Amino acid sequence: MLNDKIDNQGLKIKECVEDIESLNNRALNGELEMTAISWHLLSKVYKSYAVLDPGASMGLGYGPVLIANKDSDISFPDLKGAKVALPGRHTTATLIMRIFASNFVEEFVPFDEIMAAVKNKDVDAGLLIHEGQITYEEEGFKKVVDYGELWHKESGGLPLPLGTNAISKDVDPETAKKMAKILLDSIVWGEKNRQETNDYARDFGRGLSEDKNDRFIKMYVNNKTISLGNEGVSAVNLLFKLAFEKGLIEEMPDWDLIKP
Repeated sequence: MLNDKIDNQGLKIKECVEDIESLNNRALNGELEMTAISWHLLSKVYKSYAVLDPGASMGLGYGPVLIANKDSDISFPDLKGAKVALPGRHTTATLIMRIFASNFVEEFVPFDEIMAAVKNKDVDAGLLIHEGQITYEEEGFKKVVDYGELWHKESGGLPLPLGTNAISKDVDPETAKKMAKILLDSIVWGEKNRQETNDYARDFGRGLSEDKNDRFIKMYVNNKTISLGNEGVSAVNLLFKLAFEKGLIEEMPDWDLIKP
């Protein structure tokens, strides 16, 4: 999409690379025509943004991991007042933590500083998104819970919704549909040209080896990235239902899905 490998159908696309919580905050303010957002945030912006079907990030039996130092005696699901580093107020990881855990103190920390916060004992535990999910053990931490595994069990095998792509409802429907097709074509091209796309993705990573980089990409670029399908939509609605029942979101979102 960004390197003219596919047909962008006459649309000019300006890239804006920021961490997910920054993009969430910008979506709250309606600043971007199209943006990656956390599914959690969709509950707040569904009236102004629609979801593009291609491009979702869904965990298939894996997801954010709550870690602690190996000498920690932290418990779960009752954390008994533990201070937990979370990757952002509007991230889905934080929402999942609030749904399934109790009695903990929230400390918001940039996602790439969470491991250091745990190691330095600034917090008792940390919730990892991105690459830390596959490197925490070798970096000396222990798993308290893998929320992807827990979600898989509690949901009856549904994928865990984490992030998605949203487009402003101010964008005309024809352009929104074009954008969905461009995203789909870009993802399909990337799947067929893995070495080139993996090399591109490594520039945004944090020192992962080539094999771990490939493993991490395969975790979150899967069949649900091509299309949510009925299973993916059901998973999103279940996430919102559990959050609403616990009073974590104000209403059940009546969200719109745009397909190519």
